[in-house]
Amino acid sequence: MARYKHIDMSPRLLPVDLQAQLVPGSFAHTLHHVVDQLDLSAFDAHYRNDESGAPAHAPMMLLKAVLLAYSQGMVSSRSIERACRDNVLFIALTGDAKPHFTTIADFVSRSRDAIAAVFAQVLTLLDGEGLIGREPAGVPDASSHFPHPCGSCSPSMA
Repeated sequence: MARYKHIDMSPRLLPVDLQAQLVPGSFAHTLHHVVDQLDLSAFDAHYRNDESGAPAHAPMMLLKAVLLAYSQGMVSSRSIERACRDNVLFIALTGDAKPHFTTIADFVSRSRDAIAAVFAQVLTLLDGEGLIGREPAGVPDASSHFPHPCGSCSPSMA
């Protein structure tokens, strides 16, 4: 009979250094540090909980989660919430805050213009650091690599 290594599913505590999850040179690491340098005062106008009310999620944290999600093609607030709960990069960027999808949706809907302005600032900073290429990053011309479906004509005749 074949022998296999035992799989131990008992509870345990795994120490996680959230900063260490943001690998230097990765988009998430760069995003984390670039957003920290920006003026985000445009996001503060909405919050009126200085003296009363519950503390709000920091706009900086929500912005990092939204921008990372958008960079990965996630646009729904529910998918961003799920990523903040399950994905180590999102957990690291949000400090394990786990924002609710309605919080994310409200933040995006009321801050569209501010998010667009921050996105432009991020692009400017990345360009200044030489982190954005000048060449278009497109898909190579597929017609030169794959035959036309009919099989008899050349790609240029298609």
